Amino acid sequence: MNAKELKERTYEANMELERKKLVIYTWGNVSQLDADRGIVAIKPSGVPYAQLAPEMMVLMDLESGNLLEESLRPSSDAPTHLALYRAFDGVCGITHTHSTYATAWAQAGRALPCLGTTHADYFHGEVPVTRFLTPEETVEGYEENTAVVIWEAFQGKNPLHTPAVLVRGHGPFAWGKDGMESVHSAVVLEEVAKMALLTMHIAPEAQSLPDYLGEKHFLRKHGPNAYYGQK
Repeated sequence: MNAKELKERTYEANMELERKKLVIYTWGNVSQLDADRGIVAIKPSGVPYAQLAPEMMVLMDLESGNLLEESLRPSSDAPTHLALYRAFDGVCGITHTHSTYATAWAQAGRALPCLGTTHADYFHGEVPVTRFLTPEETVEGYEENTAVVIWEAFQGKNPLHTPAVLVRGHGPFAWGKDGMESVHSAVVLEEVAKMALLTMHIAPEAQSLPDYLGEKHFLRKHGPNAYYGQK
């Protein structure tokens, strides 16, 4: 796609984030990768959503992180986005928010357990939580090291099957095949985080969904013989 189309798609994904009420003021950002050209478009830093326009999206080189044109400054989370694109094959859209319920789980340092089939429809098992960054990681390369702890949390996991993570003490990142799908992942994450919190409030002893039920619900939507929806 050309630069104009990439900016327009990234803008629309950012506006969808606001429409779904996952952001307050400037508390969020969406990026999209053009994998063929190695170009990332991302929301500019600190610009309120009401003031955004497609042409304000910032274009960056995936490998170097360099700006590709004179523009506004990119989101301060851009280094995290870039590093995750390099680490996770097949991910071409990333959303970061501070949505209330997912952030509450992140601040509690708790992975989001799979308590029901709604969760299992979208996430294969629990949504992991990262460790805290060390003092050294925080001082030197904070945003890049945020991606490092996310990558660590996904060792042995398929990021395409569980398209979200809780960064401990910080908040959620979610992803997908493009910017709009990453927003979809973020919206679903927020809803299942809310459901889980209410479930644990009603029944603190609640157990995770049995594996056989979780597998059934995940695979009927995402497995090789998936039959959910239309062809």
